[in-house]
Amino acid sequence: MFGRTRLPLKSSDDIRAMRRAGLVTGSALRASALAARPGMTTQDVDAVAHDHMRERGATPSFLGYHGFPATLCISVNDEVVHGIPGPRVLSEGDVVSLDCGAIVDGWHGDSALTFVVGASDDNPAGAARVAARHAGEDPHLDEAGLIAAAGGDAVRSLVLATEGSMWAGIRALAAGKRLNDVGSQVEAALRTRYAELADFEIVDGYTGHGVGRELHQEPTVYNEAVSERLPKVETGLVVAVEPMVTLGTYETHELDDGWTVKTDDGSLAAHFEHTVAVTERGLWVLTAHDGGRSALGDLYGGLDD
Repeated sequence: MFGRTRLPLKSSDDIRAMRRAGLVTGSALRASALAARPGMTTQDVDAVAHDHMRERGATPSFLGYHGFPATLCISVNDEVVHGIPGPRVLSEGDVVSLDCGAIVDGWHGDSALTFVVGASDDNPAGAARVAARHAGEDPHLDEAGLIAAAGGDAVRSLVLATEGSMWAGIRALAAGKRLNDVGSQVEAALRTRYAELADFEIVDGYTGHGVGRELHQEPTVYNEAVSERLPKVETGLVVAVEPMVTLGTYETHELDDGWTVKTDDGSLAAHFEHTVAVTERGLWVLTAHDGGRSALGDLYGGLDD
């Protein structure tokens, strides 16, 4: 009863293999975000991701997972996660979260981002800029830069603060520290560093997770501080860090479709996620094109450099 929790750890070769899945996941996510336009249906956007993966020899992680019927989870406005693509037509100003997973050689990647449909290419919450930062091809927004970029706009603040909280959680992943630090740093980012932007709430009951040959595996990665003493981070750990944040309540409900999760008060929600490996060199963001180098600085630890 006093045994130490065993984390599922990956070898360096495993992590390199997961990087291949991560790159396809990231590129499919970016292609879908850039394709999304007012007047398109969410099913149209889903088809972009599906074709992108198939052209690269990958298999969608989500399609058929416990019966899920699509390649992407597409959640719009007050939908938090697990939205099913279908005939819904996107409108200018919609807040859209895309969650994407791909399998390559039996390994999964998992990543998500949120953007404002129809926003101009220079809008930091629009698809072009969000997708470029998520890939590491646009400069990372530090705390001051993020607050300035939000410009006092509530929707833009939601998107950018959720993105920033994800990176705060990722940077807390360090060998020898406990997984508690991830949730504590996500929460601190939203409740302290970005508190001037809005009264953010962290969605209750949804967490990050381990990733590997299964899409979801141990450990649980919380998005807020918890009193439970969580395992220490070790080299070889691969997890998805994925805060889900609202401009209103933390309470949600699932629709009759058995998948789509919505905020109870109709408030807007955002969701960001990356799959991250802890290597002997540092941190490697497997689903970012640059591996996380632009956001992580000295913490970056890719294995292919």
